[in-house]
Amino acid sequence: MKHILVVEDDKMIASGLVYALEQEGYTVFHNENVKTALQTIVKQKIDLAILDMQLPDGTGFDVREKLSNTAVIFLTVDDDETSIVRAFEGGADDYVTKPFRIRELLARVRRTLGASSGDIVMKIGDIIIDTATGKVYKNNSLLELTALEYRLLLTFATHKGQILSRTQILESIWDSAGNFVEDNTLTVYIKRLREKIGDSVNIETVRGLGYRVD
Repeated sequence: MKHILVVEDDKMIASGLVYALEQEGYTVFHNENVKTALQTIVKQKIDLAILDMQLPDGTGFDVREKLSNTAVIFLTVDDDETSIVRAFEGGADDYVTKPFRIRELLARVRRTLGASSGDIVMKIGDIIIDTATGKVYKNNSLLELTALEYRLLLTFATHKGQILSRTQILESIWDSAGNFVEDNTLTVYIKRLREKIGDSVNIETVRGLGYRVD
Protein backbone atom coordinates (compact mmCIF):
# COMPACT_ATOMS: atom_id res chain seq x y z
CA MET A 1 0.00 0.00 0.00
CA LYS A 2 1.39 3.39 -1.01
CA HIS A 3 1.86 6.12 1.58
CA ILE A 4 1.01 9.69 0.55
CA LEU A 5 1.83 12.87 2.45
CA VAL A 6 -0.52 15.80 1.90
CA VAL A 7 0.73 19.18 3.13
CA GLU A 8 -2.09 21.67 2.67
CA ASP A 9 -3.32 24.37 5.06
CA ASP A 10 -6.71 24.89 3.40
CA LYS A 11 -8.91 22.57 5.46
CA MET A 12 -11.63 22.24 2.82
CA ILE A 13 -9.21 21.31 0.04
CA ALA A 14 -7.27 18.97 2.34
CA SER A 15 -10.31 17.10 3.63
CA GLY A 16 -11.63 16.45 0.13
CA LEU A 17 -8.24 15.36 -1.14
CA VAL A 18 -7.51 13.08 1.80
CA TYR A 19 -10.93 11.43 1.48
CA ALA A 20 -10.49 10.85 -2.26
CA LEU A 21 -7.01 9.36 -1.82
CA GLU A 22 -8.15 7.06 0.98
CA GLN A 23 -11.02 5.86 -1.20
CA GLU A 24 -8.37 4.90 -3.77
CA GLY A 25 -6.72 2.68 -1.17
CA TYR A 26 -3.78 4.89 -0.23
CA THR A 27 -2.57 5.50 3.32
CA VAL A 28 -2.64 9.28 3.76
CA PHE A 29 -0.86 11.55 6.24
CA HIS A 30 -2.07 15.15 6.34
CA ASN A 31 -0.19 18.12 7.77
CA GLU A 32 -1.05 21.82 7.61
CA ASN A 33 2.45 23.27 7.85
CA VAL A 34 6.13 22.64 7.28
CA LYS A 35 6.94 21.90 10.92
CA THR A 36 4.50 19.03 11.38
CA ALA A 37 5.22 17.71 7.86
CA LEU A 38 8.90 17.34 8.71
CA GLN A 39 7.93 15.42 11.85
CA THR A 40 5.82 13.05 9.74
CA ILE A 41 8.67 12.48 7.29
CA VAL A 42 10.94 11.34 10.12
CA LYS A 43 8.37 8.82 11.39
CA GLN A 44 6.80 7.51 8.19
CA LYS A 45 7.90 6.11 4.83
CA ILE A 46 6.45 8.37 2.15
CA ASP A 47 6.00 7.25 -1.47
CA LEU A 48 4.48 10.48 -2.77
CA ALA A 49 4.12 13.98 -1.34
CA ILE A 50 1.45 16.43 -2.47
CA LEU A 51 2.73 19.81 -1.33
CA ASP A 52 1.06 23.21 -1.29
CA MET A 53 3.58 25.80 -2.48
CA GLN A 54 2.54 28.42 0.09
CA LEU A 55 2.31 27.30 3.72
CA PRO A 56 1.87 29.25 6.98
CA ASP A 57 5.46 28.71 8.09
CA GLY A 58 7.27 28.29 4.77
CA THR A 59 6.86 26.73 1.34
CA GLY A 60 6.50 23.34 -0.23
CA PHE A 61 10.15 23.54 -1.19
CA ASP A 62 11.07 23.44 2.50
CA VAL A 63 9.38 20.04 2.74
CA ARG A 64 10.73 18.87 -0.62
CA GLU A 65 14.31 19.41 0.57
CA LYS A 66 13.83 16.78 3.28
CA LEU A 67 12.33 14.17 0.98
CA SER A 68 14.88 11.93 -0.68
CA ASN A 69 13.87 9.59 -3.50
CA THR A 70 10.24 10.61 -3.06
CA ALA A 71 7.87 11.65 -5.85
CA VAL A 72 6.37 15.13 -5.41
CA ILE A 73 3.35 16.92 -6.84
CA PHE A 74 3.13 20.65 -6.10
CA LEU A 75 -0.20 22.44 -5.63
CA THR A 76 -0.36 26.18 -6.25
CA VAL A 77 -2.63 29.02 -7.32
CA ASP A 78 0.13 30.37 -9.60
CA ASP A 79 0.06 29.14 -13.18
CA ASP A 80 2.64 31.49 -14.69
CA GLU A 81 5.63 30.03 -16.52
CA THR A 82 8.15 31.24 -13.93
CA SER A 83 6.39 29.40 -11.10
CA ILE A 84 6.07 26.22 -13.13
CA VAL A 85 9.75 26.23 -14.10
CA ARG A 86 10.73 26.91 -10.49
CA ALA A 87 8.63 23.98 -9.31
CA PHE A 88 10.25 21.51 -11.69
CA GLU A 89 13.71 22.85 -10.99
CA GLY A 90 12.90 22.36 -7.31
CA GLY A 91 12.35 18.65 -7.84
CA ALA A 92 8.67 18.41 -8.73
CA ASP A 93 7.43 15.37 -10.66
CA ASP A 94 4.19 17.18 -11.47
CA TYR A 95 2.49 20.53 -10.92
CA VAL A 96 -1.24 21.18 -10.41
CA THR A 97 -2.91 24.57 -10.21
CA LYS A 98 -5.87 25.38 -7.97
CA PRO A 99 -8.75 24.95 -8.35
CA PHE A 100 -8.26 21.43 -9.68
CA ARG A 101 -10.57 18.57 -10.60
CA ILE A 102 -10.14 15.74 -8.13
CA ARG A 103 -10.35 13.08 -10.84
CA GLU A 104 -7.54 14.73 -12.76
CA LEU A 105 -5.37 14.93 -9.65
CA LEU A 106 -6.01 11.26 -8.85
CA ALA A 107 -4.97 10.35 -12.38
CA ARG A 108 -1.77 12.36 -11.94
CA VAL A 109 -1.12 10.61 -8.63
CA ARG A 110 -1.45 7.20 -10.25
CA ARG A 111 0.81 8.22 -13.12
CA THR A 112 3.44 9.73 -10.83
CA LEU A 113 3.49 6.70 -8.52
CA GLY A 114 3.74 4.38 -11.50
CA ALA A 115 6.66 6.31 -12.98
CA SER A 116 8.52 6.55 -9.67
CA SER A 117 8.10 2.91 -8.74
CA GLY A 118 10.23 1.69 -11.63
CA ASP A 119 7.79 -1.16 -12.26
CA ILE A 120 7.99 -1.59 -16.03
CA VAL A 121 6.74 -5.17 -16.08
CA MET A 122 3.73 -6.15 -13.99
CA LYS A 123 2.28 -9.61 -13.40
CA ILE A 124 -1.32 -10.42 -12.58
CA GLY A 125 -2.35 -14.07 -12.59
CA ASP A 126 -0.85 -15.59 -15.76
CA ILE A 127 -0.84 -12.21 -17.50
CA ILE A 128 2.32 -10.12 -18.03
CA ILE A 129 1.93 -6.37 -18.63
CA ASP A 130 4.85 -4.48 -20.16
CA THR A 131 3.96 -0.90 -19.27
CA ALA A 132 6.92 0.50 -21.21
CA THR A 133 5.54 -0.81 -24.51
CA GLY A 134 1.87 -1.11 -23.58
CA LYS A 135 1.87 -4.79 -24.56
CA VAL A 136 0.14 -7.62 -22.71
CA TYR A 137 1.13 -11.29 -22.82
CA LYS A 138 -0.91 -14.35 -21.90
CA ASN A 139 1.19 -17.51 -21.54
CA ASN A 140 3.96 -15.75 -23.51
CA SER A 141 1.59 -14.97 -26.39
CA LEU A 142 0.72 -11.37 -27.27
CA LEU A 143 -2.82 -10.50 -26.21
CA GLU A 144 -4.71 -8.06 -28.40
CA LEU A 145 -6.51 -5.51 -26.21
CA THR A 146 -8.15 -2.21 -27.04
CA ALA A 147 -6.74 0.89 -25.34
CA LEU A 148 -9.64 0.93 -22.89
CA GLU A 149 -9.32 -2.79 -22.11
CA TYR A 150 -5.60 -2.23 -21.47
CA ARG A 151 -6.29 0.63 -19.03
CA LEU A 152 -8.92 -1.50 -17.31
CA LEU A 153 -6.50 -4.42 -16.88
CA LEU A 154 -3.78 -2.04 -15.66
CA THR A 155 -6.18 -0.65 -13.07
CA PHE A 156 -6.82 -4.12 -11.68
CA ALA A 157 -3.10 -4.94 -11.75
CA THR A 158 -2.15 -1.85 -9.74
CA HIS A 159 -4.86 -2.56 -7.15
CA LYS A 160 -4.49 -6.31 -6.68
CA GLY A 161 -6.40 -7.58 -3.68
CA GLN A 162 -8.42 -4.40 -3.30
CA ILE A 163 -12.13 -4.00 -3.87
CA LEU A 164 -12.62 -1.29 -6.49
CA SER A 165 -15.97 0.43 -6.78
CA ARG A 166 -17.41 1.12 -10.20
CA THR A 167 -16.74 4.82 -9.66
CA GLN A 168 -13.06 4.18 -8.89
CA ILE A 169 -12.70 2.06 -12.02
CA LEU A 170 -14.46 4.60 -14.21
CA GLU A 171 -12.21 7.39 -12.94
CA SER A 172 -9.10 5.37 -13.76
CA ILE A 173 -9.97 4.50 -17.37
CA TRP A 174 -10.96 7.91 -18.73
CA ASP A 175 -9.60 8.39 -22.21
CA SER A 176 -6.83 10.74 -23.33
CA ALA A 177 -9.32 13.39 -24.39
CA GLY A 178 -10.77 13.50 -20.89
CA ASN A 179 -14.00 11.79 -21.87
CA PHE A 180 -15.36 9.44 -19.23
CA VAL A 181 -16.73 5.97 -19.87
CA GLU A 182 -20.43 5.71 -19.05
CA ASP A 183 -21.27 3.63 -15.98
CA ASN A 184 -23.78 1.49 -17.83
CA THR A 185 -21.13 0.35 -20.33
CA LEU A 186 -18.52 -0.67 -17.73
CA THR A 187 -20.10 -4.10 -17.34
CA VAL A 188 -19.71 -4.65 -21.08
CA TYR A 189 -16.03 -3.71 -21.04
CA ILE A 190 -15.33 -6.00 -18.08
CA LYS A 191 -17.17 -8.84 -19.84
CA ARG A 192 -15.02 -8.36 -22.96
CA LEU A 193 -11.83 -8.28 -20.89
CA ARG A 194 -12.84 -11.47 -19.06
CA GLU A 195 -13.44 -13.21 -22.40
CA LYS A 196 -9.98 -12.26 -23.68
CA ILE A 197 -7.98 -13.15 -20.56
CA GLY A 198 -9.98 -16.31 -19.80
CA ASP A 199 -8.87 -18.17 -16.67
CA SER A 200 -5.55 -16.33 -16.54
CA VAL A 201 -6.96 -13.70 -14.20
CA ASN A 202 -10.00 -13.94 -11.96
CA ILE A 203 -11.96 -10.67 -11.97
CA GLU A 204 -14.31 -11.23 -9.07
CA THR A 205 -17.61 -9.39 -8.79
CA VAL A 206 -18.15 -8.35 -5.17
CA ARG A 207 -21.89 -7.91 -4.91
CA GLY A 208 -22.92 -4.38 -3.95
CA LEU A 209 -19.31 -3.15 -3.73
CA GLY A 210 -17.52 -3.57 -7.05
CA TYR A 211 -14.75 -5.80 -8.36
CA ARG A 212 -11.58 -7.39 -7.03
CA VAL A 213 -8.61 -9.20 -8.55
CA ASP A 214 -6.29 -11.25 -6.33
